[in-house]
Amino acid sequence: MQYNFDQVIDRSRNLSAKYDERLRKFGREDVIPLWIADMDFKTAQPIIDALKARAEEGLWGYTARPASYFEAIRSWQRRRNGWEIDPALMSFSPGVVQTLAAMVRLYTPQGGAVLIQTPVYGEFYDMTEAAGRTVLESPLVERGGTWSVDWDGFEEKLRQADLFLLCSPHNPLGIVWTEEELRRMMALCLKHHVLVVSDEIHSDLIFHGKKHIPTASLSPEIAAHVVTGISGTKTFNLAGLQASTAVFPNPHMKAVFDRFWAGLDILRNNAFSVAAMEAAFTQGEEWLEQLLPYISANFDFVVDYCETRIPRIRTYAPDATYLMWLDCRELGLDNHELRRFMIHEAGLGLNEGCAFGRSLSGYMRLNAACPRSVLAQAMGQLEAAVARL
Repeated sequence: MQYNFDQVIDRSRNLSAKYDERLRKFGREDVIPLWIADMDFKTAQPIIDALKARAEEGLWGYTARPASYFEAIRSWQRRRNGWEIDPALMSFSPGVVQTLAAMVRLYTPQGGAVLIQTPVYGEFYDMTEAAGRTVLESPLVERGGTWSVDWDGFEEKLRQADLFLLCSPHNPLGIVWTEEELRRMMALCLKHHVLVVSDEIHSDLIFHGKKHIPTASLSPEIAAHVVTGISGTKTFNLAGLQASTAVFPNPHMKAVFDRFWAGLDILRNNAFSVAAMEAAFTQGEEWLEQLLPYISANFDFVVDYCETRIPRIRTYAPDATYLMWLDCRELGLDNHELRRFMIHEAGLGLNEGCAFGRSLSGYMRLNAACPRSVLAQAMGQLEAAVARL
């Protein structure tokens, strides 16, 4: 079927955090919300149909997880990424963030150190510090708008680290790591005996002919030191159903992880996430193949708009995710002033760049997964605000 991603849907009526939490986050309810990482698009029709059928049953007790659930995920990874996963090494988790948080608590000592590559998803800071561990930052280096690894700095920080949180593809920079980059990072982690936990939640959202390479697929030696977090929630806009999969290198690590969640009595999917995830991975591909070019065109729209009409704000079309990194340094505003400018002058609800790297100043993150007309209105408001500055 043909999907209409131009359709504007009023999400303020479905308890959407992106919309209903605007007042709490931005102090205003009228900003255009382009912040939290979900999409303003309806999901694939087969997923909707599966959930309708489940809802009409009218009975949703404790729900078993059939073998077909992990088999659907396994088949998807084989088909899309060429990664063959043993279902016996797959575990349920409420979310990839929760997987990473559990791994930090389970596989680092109290007061230990966790390495991250900044700017990176802010939860990497929060979950590490909440567990009483120290964050080690290995800042990525920007040259002419391109970000890359500082290899000397990365290895130096690895000497002090107990665990490395890898973001692949990278949020917020949209980097699809090359095989050479991944192998080099993994070689250094193995050299310094550092466990790797790879957040690959955005791995289906890839553009410009790039190819996602699952870290654990590089070699058996590398796979033995990598735990991977994957999910269909970003791919199919299902974050509210809270379901993800953790893939382990051996049965012992999986058992430790499973006991951790069992201790919190978190053992099962909810009744609807089982149906949604199976439908997504077995019948959702047509929707995704239509979504990707639409989001790519949204990137091009924002890049062209900034280049031609707001040159003081620089950005680029990322190779992955649906998130864009805005360089607003030429506006001459500090982080507090930039936040206030975006909210009160431009009427936009964006993520502050300093949440992704605490030493950063002058950046914002924009979520481009919305109808083009919404982006056009947002960019028009931003252009007018910059002109008044």
